[in-house]
Amino acid sequence: MTAKRGFTTTLLHSDRLGKPEHGAMHKPVHTSVAYGYDDVQDLVDVFQNKTKGYAYSRQGNPTVTALEQKVTQMEKGLSTIAFSTGMAAISATIMALIRKTDHIVASSYLFGNSRSIFQTFIELGLDFTFVDTTSVDNVRDAIKENTKMVFLETIANPATQIADMANIGDLCAEKGLLYVVDNTMTSPYLFNPVDVKATHVINSLTKYIGGHGNALGGSVTDTGLFDWENYPNIYDVFKKGDVKAWGMTQIRKKGLRDAGGTLAPEAAHSISVGSETLALRMERACNNAQNLAEYLDTHPLIKKVYYPGIQTHPQYELATELFKKHGSLLSFEVDESVDCFAFLNKLQLVVKSSNLGDTRTLAIPVAQTIFNELGPEKRAEMGISDFMIRLSIGIEDIEDLLADFKQALEG
Repeated sequence: MTAKRGFTTTLLHSDRLGKPEHGAMHKPVHTSVAYGYDDVQDLVDVFQNKTKGYAYSRQGNPTVTALEQKVTQMEKGLSTIAFSTGMAAISATIMALIRKTDHIVASSYLFGNSRSIFQTFIELGLDFTFVDTTSVDNVRDAIKENTKMVFLETIANPATQIADMANIGDLCAEKGLLYVVDNTMTSPYLFNPVDVKATHVINSLTKYIGGHGNALGGSVTDTGLFDWENYPNIYDVFKKGDVKAWGMTQIRKKGLRDAGGTLAPEAAHSISVGSETLALRMERACNNAQNLAEYLDTHPLIKKVYYPGIQTHPQYELATELFKKHGSLLSFEVDESVDCFAFLNKLQLVVKSSNLGDTRTLAIPVAQTIFNELGPEKRAEMGISDFMIRLSIGIEDIEDLLADFKQALEG
């Protein structure tokens, strides 16, 4: 029996233990679009899911498969499907598993693009109820007879609200609901949603898992906790083989193959290599975020800091209980006397950018950019003021980060 190995050791040797061609340390980049077979029956068997293999790269590629296996290991799941972006993963999961007579309960604090695509689904006929998921009671009160799914994020972006995930997980298990948790803001190094009974885990691979701002990607992982046998939305054609695989088969066929949000092999390779240092990067970035949050929290020109590692955060104790560290997403409001744009322009080290999870520290004014389309009323509901700045903390030397903020605030 192979000894259980640590998080980083497992990632580092994942490709190698899969015996890549010529003893390569990483799974090579397979750029072929189509795959040929000497015996047509072999091709047919792949199409009919009777055997594993590749037919057309829109729904499967060896390089992408290697990355999917890594994500599955990280999330302690059953299987993973990778997509071109995190938004493609979310869209495909909803499209494949939900029908227009169904109802979804979702967090009021969802990332702007997630809220936007859900609004599009509403206009197409799906029924959504948005609630404050920091309390399980709000979720319970929103559940209807036709509810099929609860969807939330581990740490809300940008105001860092944290859902009552364990109690919501118990509720979903009791009601037989799909429980989809977007783990992007924590990453599987800090937290595994399967531990709170999530049935599915979303990750934007672009962010912390890839970690270097050089490749787009997303994924959905089935944790193996959902019973598909009595789920009414599975098409008969996919009710073959292992019952535990029915849901992911439908997502791969209806959500990936049909909608076409395919992850390119070159991007999969970049993300896979980047993932090997996830633990090291997260340790450094989270420590930097903690130090910077404590500095900003005591500064007279900072009105409020949003970071789960600050003891005044409403869910500080919950975050401490759930997560290995408190994350590297940090937001704050400058005092009304401070020109938000002028302050940002004074920062010399910090990059003004919309991404998250890069090795570099990034900053962006929230209301005027990523949440601009929501309008002032919805932003107010989410706790987003016109003076809020979001930071994605990187792995720079903390002394340099602190010095940059000090000169921008006081220089």
